[in-house]
Amino acid sequence: MTEAAEVTPRRLEWRVAEVREVVTETTRVRTLVLDVPEWPGHLPGQHVDLRLTDEEGYQAHRSYSIASAPGSPHVALTVERLYDGEVSPYLVEDLRPGDQFEIRGPIGRHFVWTPEEGGPLFLVAGGSGVVPLMSMLRHRADRRSTVPTRLLYSARRFEELIYREELDRLAASGDGLRVLYTLTRETPESWDGPSRRIDREMLSDVAFPSSLKPRVYVCGPSGLVESVGQHLLELGHDASRIKTERFGPTGG
Repeated sequence: MTEAAEVTPRRLEWRVAEVREVVTETTRVRTLVLDVPEWPGHLPGQHVDLRLTDEEGYQAHRSYSIASAPGSPHVALTVERLYDGEVSPYLVEDLRPGDQFEIRGPIGRHFVWTPEEGGPLFLVAGGSGVVPLMSMLRHRADRRSTVPTRLLYSARRFEELIYREELDRLAASGDGLRVLYTLTRETPESWDGPSRRIDREMLSDVAFPSSLKPRVYVCGPSGLVESVGQHLLELGHDASRIKTERFGPTGG
């Protein structure tokens, strides 16, 4: 598996981002659609640093994956409210259109995919780890790519699946994308999908065969990323073609 150091070929500058729109994704997740003057553009899978400064000069920094496709006129950040967070409650509950903060980026090139890299493409997400993968899927759709692609997305509950309606639309477009959800805590009465954590058996059923040498991107909590990576290696997948990005408690 690769989790290489970030490559930043140019000096990153802080830019003022203004909230254009706030989109409710779930009860705890919002997408901030931003106007960022002179935004240099980004690649699917990159992230930004975000900086908040209060009236007394205290600053808080966090990193967030970019959800929007590179061709979008706006930068979109999808933020999940952490229960004990310092920054995420403000971003999710208090920000309104017209509010401003600073961002710096784009950052990171190891967790990036574009249609030119080909496939098959296998994406695995846990919770809000779906955000950078959504940027890849949106870019894939914008480019009218038909690279065979599968997304395996784990969430605790059905109502916590971020972007579910958009993902279902993309999967129904007939361009080679398949989306599978698995729920780990609660399931609706009509649920007929998996209802457990991602395990070796599930990956064996859903992932492209290792003989096809798929490009694999895994993003989510550390435990999920580590177990998925290990299972894929045991199933014969090439470690050099597995890219991971993990998140954990950061104070949010």
